[in-house]
Amino acid sequence: MKPLNLIQHHPAEGPGAIAEWAASRGLALNVFRADLGELPPVSNAPAILLGGPYESNAGPAWLAAERQWLASCLDQGAAVFAICLGAQLLALSLGGNVRRMPQTETGWTTVNFTDGQKLNVLEWHEDAIDLPPQAELLASSVQCEQQMYRVGPSRVGLQFHPEWNAESVATLNAHFADESPLPRGAQNDADYAEVAAWLQATLDSWWASAA
Repeated sequence: MKPLNLIQHHPAEGPGAIAEWAASRGLALNVFRADLGELPPVSNAPAILLGGPYESNAGPAWLAAERQWLASCLDQGAAVFAICLGAQLLALSLGGNVRRMPQTETGWTTVNFTDGQKLNVLEWHEDAIDLPPQAELLASSVQCEQQMYRVGPSRVGLQFHPEWNAESVATLNAHFADESPLPRGAQNDADYAEVAAWLQATLDSWWASAA
């Protein structure tokens, strides 16, 4: 079985519910901190890219190194599951564009899938994706059309954060303090459970295409 690499960009944005999925499937999740200069060797190994508070087409020097690494992995046929900043990096690597939105999208948001499904998810982003060529749009919200896309069976980008569970949100709130727009206080466990179930099914499908 191929290794599963996960690229983390910020100390407060860990794998969250993705780690739970990997453990429940008996998968070893190899976590690399790109912001600390850690990246796996260029290969066709499947990779999950997390989010982070950086501009996807600018940012620090380590992010430029990651963009080059990602392009090289895609050239070798790597499957990629990318979230928020990760989805923007993936879109750029595949010929898309990233632009600033008129207004930041934050908190619980309803996304509408092209198959008719709806899901309440957490958001925190101020940039939006113009889809790369051959991309299929899979989900939108009122404020941001490009919430989920796919290029082929094994390259998936999400603008929202299904990996954030209640613990993730508490960590982000503690780190960013008043800057964080995420929910505080008592959380609705049912909301997180619904998103977690969707994430597990979606990751299962992606992982099957990556094998």
